[in-house]
Amino acid sequence: MSFGGPQWPQEPQRQGQQGQQGYGEQGREAYGQQPGGHGQQGQQGQGQGYGQGAGGYGYPGPQGGGAPAPFPGAPAPGPFPGPQGGGPTPDWSALADASASRARRKRLLTIGGGVLAALVVGAVVATAVVATGKEDDTAKNGGGTPTAPASPTGSPTPEPTFSSVAPPPPPNPKDYISDPKKDRAPLTAEGLFPGRKLTMDGRPYTKGATSATANCAAVTQGGLGAVLKKNGCQKVLRATYVRDGVAVTVGVAVFPSEAAALKAKNQATGGIAPLTGAGVGDFCRATVCLRRSNAIGRYAYFTQAGFTNGKKVTTADRGVFRSSDDLGTFAFNQIYARGKSQASAAAGAPRQ
Repeated sequence: MSFGGPQWPQEPQRQGQQGQQGYGEQGREAYGQQPGGHGQQGQQGQGQGYGQGAGGYGYPGPQGGGAPAPFPGAPAPGPFPGPQGGGPTPDWSALADASASRARRKRLLTIGGGVLAALVVGAVVATAVVATGKEDDTAKNGGGTPTAPASPTGSPTPEPTFSSVAPPPPPNPKDYISDPKKDRAPLTAEGLFPGRKLTMDGRPYTKGATSATANCAAVTQGGLGAVLKKNGCQKVLRATYVRDGVAVTVGVAVFPSEAAALKAKNQATGGIAPLTGAGVGDFCRATVCLRRSNAIGRYAYFTQAGFTNGKKVTTADRGVFRSSDDLGTFAFNQIYARGKSQASAAAGAPRQ
């Protein structure tokens, strides 16, 4: 590829001719040398020096003879090259051309080196300009990733802190129905057995009469009264429900502690007295009925279920067993809901 200047010259090759001087010439090769010059062979086939012979530059040898001729039949050269000596004259034109060619080559090498250096410098400058342009563009576009500004006081923005103290667990509803100091919500028969209807798993019941008394033994049958009194029964709340000719009275006895209620449940004998009225006639008198007992917290609850027509209950009467289960589950749910309500109220109250 050319950069507009002169091309690199080729070294001129002058073709040697027989009897002429120049580069690559066979036979005599020195600049304008006479026969017998540099690298020439003598008559004995041995390499001679400049102007062969023992006498040096063209002087006769030891026998007084002249220097040997470069080839047979050629005249002996004189002491100095020239027309009188019979040798060829130097090709001054070729020497001048070679000298001029070397000068041109040196000049072109100098110029080419300067051009190459200028190109390298230009490339470095262009790279620096491009890099500077990118830095300027970054500055105009708002720079790289923004850093958070320092606070007005010069101090770092404080990180949010969190308490290492774990929050207290939510209150347990059972704690409130087990401890009379926490279980302080009002307790009435209508509050514990609300409404006129009750539905359990799709089975509807109609509520009859309700009652509440502190004379626990008065609302029992058999030996249950003595058990309740011995364990410190404080109150009994009752309600009767009817469905499909089956009547169930559920009674909830309140005790001063969970341990007392559990003892009453385990020691239970006899049963809760059936509660009549509000459309429900006598049942479970002088016949066989289904009696059950259970406890949760400081409450023990009892059920007595039988036919409204006085029929004796047998193990085959699944409807009676199912109604007893429904009312027992309902009593459990109502007592637990009482504890849950008080626990939720305590959790939302401000701490002292």
